[in-house]
Amino acid sequence: MNYQGVLKKMLTENGKEIQYYLDMKTDFINMNQLLNKEIAISFITYECLNCHLEKQIYRQGFCKSCFFDTPNAGDWIMRPELSKAHLGIEDRDLIYEKSVQLKPHIVYLANSSNVKVGVTRKQQVPTRWIDQGAHEAIEIVEAPNRYLAGITEVALKAHVADKTNWRKMLKNDFEEANLQTWRDKLKEFIPEEAAAYFIENNTETKINFPVKKYPEKPKSLNLIKTLNYTGTLVGIKGQYLIFEDETVFNIRSNEGLVVKIQI
Repeated sequence: MNYQGVLKKMLTENGKEIQYYLDMKTDFINMNQLLNKEIAISFITYECLNCHLEKQIYRQGFCKSCFFDTPNAGDWIMRPELSKAHLGIEDRDLIYEKSVQLKPHIVYLANSSNVKVGVTRKQQVPTRWIDQGAHEAIEIVEAPNRYLAGITEVALKAHVADKTNWRKMLKNDFEEANLQTWRDKLKEFIPEEAAAYFIENNTETKINFPVKKYPEKPKSLNLIKTLNYTGTLVGIKGQYLIFEDETVFNIRSNEGLVVKIQI
């Protein structure tokens, strides 16, 4: 079977084991059903996720002009503490920014390779944790806007990591940790403005990924350079496809690539 379309991050469904879906415009593929099957992926061209033109992707699935123009790529996306919608100050599009920034946000701890702190919109729980390849996570603070969550993350990352080691995550090599203990230990470092939103006595969420075999030495596939790749799919974790020869392909970092998939 042949499928062709522009890559966007896989959709996920939480359950006993995460279900992954790839939207290829005219087809909707349940990736779990492809485990243990040989898959061929070929690079065709580019398609910006914003303007939908055939233009080289710059970052986050956008061409260069869209990356510096669309509100979906404002600095506050990666750095929530820069959010200003609560002050009525526009970055690129105040209406859009209010629609995102003024919603409840969660500051959380997740463990994928090590314990890290992060921020996501409440409606993105547990999707954000799944996308990061975290096998467990816990909420620390539920803030009423993105700014308060952002300054909380900044304060906490002086005491805990804010990055995931993707190689360790894919190898399933993680540090054992009690997230409830970490939550309680970090409470004192929450900024005064957000202290009232601390979440007490909750438990961690466990996440199980559909992986038959973890790679010992994962090697990342650069599809633009290689153009074509064929391998047997043995796992999916985070937004990565894991193949039997230990090649891994990050769907999220390749958004905006038009590809053909043969099964």
